[in-house]
Amino acid sequence: MRVAEAGRLPVPVRDDGRRWSTVHAERTVLGIVHNIASATRLLDLLSVFGGDGRVQVVFSCTGSSALDGGTAEFLTARGMLHLPWEEAVNLPFDLAIATSRGGDLQRINSPLIFTPHGSGYNKKLSREPGAGSREPGAGSREPGAGSREPGAGSREPGAFGLTDEWLVHDGRLIPSAIVLSHTEQLDRLAEGCPQALPIAHVVGDPVIDQLRAGLPFRETYRRALGLLPGQRLVVVSSTWGPDSVVGAPRSDALRRALAELPADEFRVVAAVHPNAWHGHGAWQIRTWLTPLLEAGLILPTPDTEFWKAALCAADFLIGDHGSLTLYGTALGIPTVLGAFRDAVVAPGSPMRRLGDLLPRLDLAEPLPARLAHAAATQRDDPALAALRATVTSEPGESATLLRRLFHTWLALPEPPCPAPVRAIPVPYGSGAWRLPHLPALLVTATVHDGGDDGPVPRVVVRRFPSALQRTGGPHLTGAHLAADPDDPECRHPRSADVLLLPRERCPRAEDVKWSDFTARFPGCSLVAVEEADQGCAVLLADGTRLRARWTDRAEWVTFAVAASAVHAYVAGATGAGLPPRIAVHAGDHLPPALLEVAALP
Repeated sequence: MRVAEAGRLPVPVRDDGRRWSTVHAERTVLGIVHNIASATRLLDLLSVFGGDGRVQVVFSCTGSSALDGGTAEFLTARGMLHLPWEEAVNLPFDLAIATSRGGDLQRINSPLIFTPHGSGYNKKLSREPGAGSREPGAGSREPGAGSREPGAGSREPGAFGLTDEWLVHDGRLIPSAIVLSHTEQLDRLAEGCPQALPIAHVVGDPVIDQLRAGLPFRETYRRALGLLPGQRLVVVSSTWGPDSVVGAPRSDALRRALAELPADEFRVVAAVHPNAWHGHGAWQIRTWLTPLLEAGLILPTPDTEFWKAALCAADFLIGDHGSLTLYGTALGIPTVLGAFRDAVVAPGSPMRRLGDLLPRLDLAEPLPARLAHAAATQRDDPALAALRATVTSEPGESATLLRRLFHTWLALPEPPCPAPVRAIPVPYGSGAWRLPHLPALLVTATVHDGGDDGPVPRVVVRRFPSALQRTGGPHLTGAHLAADPDDPECRHPRSADVLLLPRERCPRAEDVKWSDFTARFPGCSLVAVEEADQGCAVLLADGTRLRARWTDRAEWVTFAVAASAVHAYVAGATGAGLPPRIAVHAGDHLPPALLEVAALP
């Protein structure tokens, strides 16, 4: 190839590349990218080359994915040298590695290793003639449209990546080697493409190894995600497609997680598949989820390892038929299925067993009860224990086995140091939104009086985003509404029982008068003005002014919590008046806080 023709190619694959190279690598590897989802998986595998200056990796995108938006930008942003596919298929590499089966992979002029697209081989997919761009998870065609359904003259499509239609071209095996994560996949490969058995290698799964190695850092990840002591994290995982958690019209799992779980006790992370994110565009996904983001949803971009840190930090998982659900189940996280598309799951696969074993979200059952039942029953379930074992049959060994396989094909001795499991980076930026005004919350506050000589009276407060409620469910019985008077969604403050004035907009509580609010907010019965210690000054309709001050302040409390605790006592007053101290609780996991209440002149 002439230099002039090669000018647009990365230096390592140019004919004159050695002249311009800083490091003269001995071998060149082609990383084959289908879309961003496959690229992130590929990076998990290529980490075994870390520190090895003998190996140069370049990348190429097959152009076969209908959902490859943002892929070129992904590669460029990470400094991953890439070249056009038509150039890649005409150049010799020492090794090529592909995490998907899309595209004309039979054209690769190098030893080619196929690896799983996600957690093993779980999706069912039949290739359409000439399509080349079908995505795992899209599902096989419906009967009557030329699909290969049982009884239609052919067997049911097997697992994507384990059948001859994905592994053979013109009677010849496409890959030089196939990576499996578990020995159970050997039986399915024997059924789907027996001639590929001699080139199969069981090497485990680098992602589950990485996740398990991250569990000792659970508290580090939780702090980075902004969790306070005692708060619990719910990860809601959504693959792509119309029957995913985000796509399923009946699922409603994301909204319910934020609407039904008390806001002080729970945080919610949404892990959305890159195909959904980039297929519709990041702006559109965020726009669709705006009400949830305003209610505190944490929504990281899917092209980072944020989701791995979130799984290590999670207390509960709501998932679907995506790989992340299987990984979370393998970690022992109590899991409920918010959606599940049986039609796209391969028969005999771990994902099929997962769909049979895990409970599904019930529209008639409150979500907290569903999660609590999962936590109480799944830990010691022998069937789930057996399922967890099918994610990898080489626990903790994937880096060692992958590196050995790759270096064997590269004809290079392995580095002398052990192949490490790469640590999951600590996430930065929570991915949560903060509005300039306080969110409107429906608050249940249950008062438990102490006796004459008994303990300090207490109030149990639970707060829920008002904007996400669609019914007055059981978790809202007896709730009052607390809102910011400057909330642009004026229906909230107009009907609020409690108005909340933050310090930055009302620095002097003594300047606030009840008459300032009576005309505009006729439903109001209490006004709370934030003070320096996150307590508040309280104004009541009869002219009473109080100070509610945290004397033993837990991290989760705010002046809004103090206002709701005082409101609960005022609303239920029987003539005894407010006690001088109130113990405030929120559920069973957050530490209680002590509120001191005194009259102001």
